[in-house]
Amino acid sequence: MPELAEVSRIVHFIRHHLVGKTLTKVSAQHDDIVYGKVGTTAAEFQKAMEGKKVVGAGQQGKYFWITMSTPPHAVMHFGMAGWLKIRDADTYYYRTDKPEDKEWPPKYWKFLVETDGDPKAEAAFVDPRRLARIRLVDCPAEEIRKHSPLKENGPDPVADKDTVTEEWLAKKLRSKKVPVKALLLDQANISGIGNWMGDEILYHAKIHPEQYSNTLNDDQIKGLHTAMHYVCSTSVEMLADSERFPEHWLFKHRWSKGKKNVPSVLPNGEKITFLTVGGRTSAVVPSVQKKTGPVAKEVDSDSGSNSKRKRDPVVKEEDEAPVSEDESKPRKASSKRENKKAIKTEDEEETKPSESTTTTRRRSTRVRK
Repeated sequence: MPELAEVSRIVHFIRHHLVGKTLTKVSAQHDDIVYGKVGTTAAEFQKAMEGKKVVGAGQQGKYFWITMSTPPHAVMHFGMAGWLKIRDADTYYYRTDKPEDKEWPPKYWKFLVETDGDPKAEAAFVDPRRLARIRLVDCPAEEIRKHSPLKENGPDPVADKDTVTEEWLAKKLRSKKVPVKALLLDQANISGIGNWMGDEILYHAKIHPEQYSNTLNDDQIKGLHTAMHYVCSTSVEMLADSERFPEHWLFKHRWSKGKKNVPSVLPNGEKITFLTVGGRTSAVVPSVQKKTGPVAKEVDSDSGSNSKRKRDPVVKEEDEAPVSEDESKPRKASSKRENKKAIKTEDEEETKPSESTTTTRRRSTRVRK
C-alpha cells in the first residue's frame, strides 16, 4: 500500500506535470465503489474537473488532493493498489518490464485527463482492486483539511512537523494502552505511517512493536520522535526511491521473507524476525528492539497468575473512518471462528484477486529493474 513517502512522490509529479495547466479533456469511468462509496459519481467528477485549471496539489498522510481554479476539488486515496500514472513520466516507485505497464490508456483506469500546453500532459488514475477512493470536496482550497475525511485524521509528520513535537507524541502515547506499532498505524493518531514505515521507525528507535504505548519511558519517546521524523523526512526527500535509501535501513533487508534459502538478516548478521502486530506482519530485529515493559501478548502484571494471552487489535490503516480508541482495544472473540477472522492480516488479504482482475502482485517501495 502506498504510504506517506509514496504519496508524496505522486504529489511531486502532479506539481511538475499538471499544475498550471487546464484540463481540456476529462474521462471518468463509472465505479460505484471507488466514487460511490464516498458520495461522488464519475459523471460528477468529470463535469467538475473538465475545463478547469489545476492550481495546486497537497497531501496529508495517505490522502492527497488536486486543487482547481474553482471548487470543488479532487481528494483521493490510493487504497491498496491504486496509483496515478502520467504518460511518459516515471511516477512509479518501482519499475517493471511488463508490456502492460507501457499501455495507454492503462488498464483499470478510473479517470483520464489531458491538459493544454505544449507539451500537453496526460494522466490516469488506476486501481485494479477498487479499494481506492475519489471524491469531490466543495470548499475553498485552503480549507480542504478542515473537511472530511482529512479532519478526522491525525497530523502529517512531514507537513505538520511543528505539531508532531516530542511533547505531543508523549501525550498521545500515554493516553492509550495499545501496542506502539498499532498506535503508529492508526491514521486517527498520525497520518501516513503504514507497515514498512512503522517498522523502520521502531527499528531506528530500538523499540519493540508489541510494547504498550503507555509504558515507554522519556528516553524511548525521545528516540521514537527522532526516528519518526528521520524516516519520514528522508524517504519523502528521496521520493520513495528505495535505491536511494541508506543501506543500513531495515527496509533494504526485510523483503527476503518467504524466499527459499534467503535468510532474513541485516548485513551485520543480526536476524530479522516477523510477527503480527496491529493486524499487520511486522519485521523486528530482536537483538536491537528489546522489550522493556509489558507487551500485548503478555498478561499484565496486575492480572494475577493466569497466563491468558491477548490478541493484538487489528488496525485499519486506510479506511474512511479512523479507528477510535475504544475500537483499537483488544476484544474477546465470541468464537474461535470470529477470532481467526479478526486476526487475518492485510498481507493475507493482498493475495486475493479483486472483482476486476484475476491476478495480483505484491507492491512495495522497492525499485525493481
